[in-house]
Amino acid sequence: MTAEQLAQQLYEAPAAAAPDGDRPYAAALLSRLGPDAPGFQERLGRALADAERLLRACTRDASDHRVGALTGHLAATGGKRMRPLLVLLAAEFGDPGSEGVARAAVVAELVHLASLYHDDVVDRAATRHGAPTANAVWGNRMAARGGNWLLARAARMSADLVPEALALNARTANRIVAGQLRELIGPGPGEDDLAHYFRVTAGKTAALLAMSLGVGAWQSRASRAVADSLVEYGEQLGIAFQIADDLLDLLSPEASSGKEQGRDLLVGVPSLPVLLAREGTDACDAELRELLAAGPAAGAGWHRRALDLFAVSRATVRAQTLMHQRLARARAALGALPPLPARRTLDALCDFVALRTG
Repeated sequence: MTAEQLAQQLYEAPAAAAPDGDRPYAAALLSRLGPDAPGFQERLGRALADAERLLRACTRDASDHRVGALTGHLAATGGKRMRPLLVLLAAEFGDPGSEGVARAAVVAELVHLASLYHDDVVDRAATRHGAPTANAVWGNRMAARGGNWLLARAARMSADLVPEALALNARTANRIVAGQLRELIGPGPGEDDLAHYFRVTAGKTAALLAMSLGVGAWQSRASRAVADSLVEYGEQLGIAFQIADDLLDLLSPEASSGKEQGRDLLVGVPSLPVLLAREGTDACDAELRELLAAGPAAGAGWHRRALDLFAVSRATVRAQTLMHQRLARARAALGALPPLPARRTLDALCDFVALRTG
């Protein structure tokens, strides 16, 4: 089976591929690797299950059960568990049985979950994964502090990782916060909007995927060359992943994505298709610019009309082209890695990102 065929199967798999609703993308991926990788999917499946149990225990570990309900809220709703999967796939290039690999996988997911708590507060989001967000249940102040608790928990757990993984985790935390601040502050004087978008994306999204791969490589004692290649792959995949999310926000109904369609438009997030539409020269983009500038003042149907226009806009096509360019760079980074089943899986993830928006 080719990587493209594998990705097509993943794309067509049910959202809740795992019986308990956990790690749907990871479970769907591993269940379709086939007999040409003996022992691989079983080993990864056990490692993911171990990481999931540790994650649930970590997010519930609070002296007050009310705090545990808050900090464990998003973990309990499920999720893709892509970051733990990336940690475990990277560990395949070293010794996957090395002590602390599962802990590294949980650290990556804790940082990710913390960023979701904070993002949902900033975006005033009401749902995630089809369930109410923490801020919708407990309010913004409590949700923000829940995210802080998860970051503190991640820092505590990462203290036992190997020095290289610990240092990468620390640098990534700084990059994520810097990316969030850049997003809130906006472009600087004379800064190009697209350049600002990619700086924000590198910090908010790509940094964490790169960290997941890097800590998996370091914790499993893989070589520096392997770790560097995996980090570069993660950087490029992360930017492509964010572009895909931007496109899905505009193109995918809530029933499919679990998130309110066009939420970024409603809260004024300058996603890549929006930025490209502002630069567009055709009639469709001209109408989009007017709608985006006026917002609700354009009338009750402005949001639906904007979504309809993005579905046929050249800005959407340009965003897809930029996404594919990043995916090509990610694949190029894989070229330096040995031809292990994990490399095939990482290559298939590129196809999967592309198919999500196809």
